[in-house]
Amino acid sequence: SVSAAFREHLRRLGLEDFPCGLGSWVGGRGKHSRWGGPQSAGLSLPLSLQNKSRFDAHTSPRGGRLGLGPDPAGQEEAVLLGEESPEALMELLRDRHSPWALPPDCSPQDQHLREMAVLTPELIRGSNVFQVFRSLRIVGKGVEEVDEGLLQFQQLEELILSANQISRITSANLPRTLKVLELCCNAVAGLQDLCAQPPPELQHLGLGYNRLCGPSQDKYLTVDFWPNLVSLDLSFNNFTDLVGLVSQLSSLQRLRVLVLQGNPLALIPTYRGFLVDSLPKLSILDDIRVGPDERHQFRGLARQPELIRSEARVVVSVGEIKGLPDPSARQQLEVGSEAPVITYSYCVTYEF
Repeated sequence: SVSAAFREHLRRLGLEDFPCGLGSWVGGRGKHSRWGGPQSAGLSLPLSLQNKSRFDAHTSPRGGRLGLGPDPAGQEEAVLLGEESPEALMELLRDRHSPWALPPDCSPQDQHLREMAVLTPELIRGSNVFQVFRSLRIVGKGVEEVDEGLLQFQQLEELILSANQISRITSANLPRTLKVLELCCNAVAGLQDLCAQPPPELQHLGLGYNRLCGPSQDKYLTVDFWPNLVSLDLSFNNFTDLVGLVSQLSSLQRLRVLVLQGNPLALIPTYRGFLVDSLPKLSILDDIRVGPDERHQFRGLARQPELIRSEARVVVSVGEIKGLPDPSARQQLEVGSEAPVITYSYCVTYEF
């Protein structure tokens, strides 16, 4: 599930382990050293390492006030022996040579979370961590289920779940605050569950490289379900009815970006012209900007659906065939030779 993948990601970030979190990390066999990174099994760190609290709510064992400002008496707090300042801990996180630096493939958000774990640890402890996220990206983690745990992300605006194994999306489990939903490269074959209670403020819906086909799914691509949709990606599915699909998409008055390339209907000769003229507010079609010249060139095409043919011409060019005898290179037989003549014939089959 999405929640399980999220928990595993947090575990890998080590938000409660040195140098993140709030508390002390007692030295010992196999623990982390301040300067040397993970200790070998035969060494130990004699002192405990503590993250000096930056909040007035915490006090030191000696009665010192551990806050951002001076204590009530106006005296600076005393730094305990073995205590790490937030600045020193941040240095360990940011130095790319540090043993605690994140791998290069981690996102800026991951780094931001770890820095928050040093500077404001109480903001990401327990259920508070869900309120931090405006964007959640879980890509290529084998996720199959969009579970109700997502509802804990009450501030979430962007959810990217590409390259997983999701076949159905229960819209009741999606935060109502979502503005971007990206489900590219999954196994989505129907939109009925997604459209039961869709996020009302959604502006981008990405469904490229799935298993959608029309006309059964066309009816879910209307303003009744997506009143604020600005961008829609339906590329590389199995939509075939251009006229039927356009009749539904035309109700999306805010739609400006549309991607339909990779569908069978994109093979229709008048495909682009028909879309450009049928959707006059469209700014970008298949990653190509729609200019005024195109609008003028294709004017009136939307009123001539009879020009759209239900067939397409496919040209196949064979560049090279390897591993077969070349009939054109037959050896010249000597005059009067009784050697047999061998001929070859080939059958090439194309399956579409």
